[in-house]
Amino acid sequence: MAIDAPMTQLELIEWNWSRIEPCFKELASTRLSAANLPGWMQNWSRLHNLLDEVHWRLYVARTVDTTNAQAASDYTAFMDNVYPRVLNASQKLKLKLLVSGLALPGLEVPLRNIRCEAELYRESNLALISKLYRLAAEYDKIIGAQSVHWEGEEVALTQLFPAFQALDRGKRERAWRLAAQRQLAERETINRLWVRYMGIRERVAANADLPNYRAYRWQRLLRFDYTPRDCYRFHKAIEEVVVPAATRLYAKRRKQLGIPTVRPWDVDVDPLGRPPLRPFETTQELEGITGVIFERIDPHLGRYFQTMRREGLLDLESRKGKAPGGYCTEFRVNQVPFIFMNATNTHDDVQSLLHEGGHAFHVFETRHLPYHLQYIIPLEFMEVASIAMEYLGSAYLRADEGGFYSPRDAARARIRVLEQTILFWPYMAVVDAFQHWAYENHQQASNPANCDATWSRLWKRFMPGEDWRGLEQEACTGWQRKMHIHQDPFYFVEYGLAQLAGIQILRAARQDHGKAIRAYRQALSLGGTRTLPQLYAAAGARLAFDARTLKEAVDFIENTIQQLEAI
Repeated sequence: MAIDAPMTQLELIEWNWSRIEPCFKELASTRLSAANLPGWMQNWSRLHNLLDEVHWRLYVARTVDTTNAQAASDYTAFMDNVYPRVLNASQKLKLKLLVSGLALPGLEVPLRNIRCEAELYRESNLALISKLYRLAAEYDKIIGAQSVHWEGEEVALTQLFPAFQALDRGKRERAWRLAAQRQLAERETINRLWVRYMGIRERVAANADLPNYRAYRWQRLLRFDYTPRDCYRFHKAIEEVVVPAATRLYAKRRKQLGIPTVRPWDVDVDPLGRPPLRPFETTQELEGITGVIFERIDPHLGRYFQTMRREGLLDLESRKGKAPGGYCTEFRVNQVPFIFMNATNTHDDVQSLLHEGGHAFHVFETRHLPYHLQYIIPLEFMEVASIAMEYLGSAYLRADEGGFYSPRDAARARIRVLEQTILFWPYMAVVDAFQHWAYENHQQASNPANCDATWSRLWKRFMPGEDWRGLEQEACTGWQRKMHIHQDPFYFVEYGLAQLAGIQILRAARQDHGKAIRAYRQALSLGGTRTLPQLYAAAGARLAFDARTLKEAVDFIENTIQQLEAI
């Protein structure tokens, strides 16, 4: 068949649809039987992996330099001219497989997934989905272009983060206000972009015969094992258990800093007046020491990371024109991951690399799976892979054990990680609750002024420990600066659920490190061949939304912090 011809993803980038289409047609024309199904699935998987790698290589090229007009044009051309046709042709193959009634071992859950995707599919949505990808690129360009003049130099906003850790409170405030002023300058631009997002998303849901875009995304994200009602229960549990714990942390910080209230520029500085942790000078040093940490956690993980270093699969430094945030993607043809970050020599960079490393290890651990349908892993478990690695890696931060810090600074960094866990849950609740409101009230949320008001209301409910008086405009526009809200709706509760699972895995590792790591790697190796609760259980955790489980996690965190503070 055509797909058997020698081909690499780089060659395929040059192909137009007229050259790709025959590959799909040959797959679609094959009469399936139990005898030829394995070979047919392998051919489909090879084609899928080639096209998927093209997509991600074009995406990477666009994000590593948002000023590269050619990279942006190539990505847009693929998303406009190829991607919708790929979705359409893939839909026909999914239906063909489902209609055949045939199955292979390890495809039970993947078949459930594609049955759901087939039900959701509408050809009328293909062009709209491409438009949403283009809007995401516009958002990246807006954020990536934000820079300010600071201390005689033009810097990206991400490069200001070290100033937020300065011991001089006045310097912190100046840096924070400078960044906020630059962000507010794009307020109307992002508002207009949001209105376009909401209009398209409303049409996507209507085309799929669903009551709202949340229902569409719930099905699109393959959320079979929990409902919006469970999310509301999680929000309530966070309000009941975590918000008081977070408020205690803010009160302790206020007392330690000797300030009347904790302002937004007071949340990143060391509360005991110690200089900011500066774990590395260069990204090469960050890579090298983090590689040692991965090796100490498990030699297999260490070897995976060395492969990434050797093959140039890391882009970690922050620079002007680079898209914001961080991510790990995969190049499935070569069966390797790629990590993108914006490091600025802070401990958060260490945690980010540990986090993205967990995602990368997921790619390595699933390389044995023969079919692309088995790579469809629930996002809620993908984040367990990454967040659990943050917690596991933080136990190896001491320089005398190959890490970054003295014993006291290592304890200080671990305290920060655990405190951030408590502080994140309420913020996650704000982001998730905002999105539930937005798509339950689509018309109301299509007015950015209503978004401002709802964000402010949720912020006051879940984040009472921070003082934003006099900063009402900065506060109410926080939803504009959360990338997930704009680019990946409803992709945020996963982090909160995964933190809860990660703490459970950390507790298991305290009792028996070897057993916990074996369970972690085994769970990763299952890919998408098990249900979400089964994947959690395989890793030694439980999918939970209740106050009792949260309370156990918060108690463990607070007790661990007390032990570390003694150091």
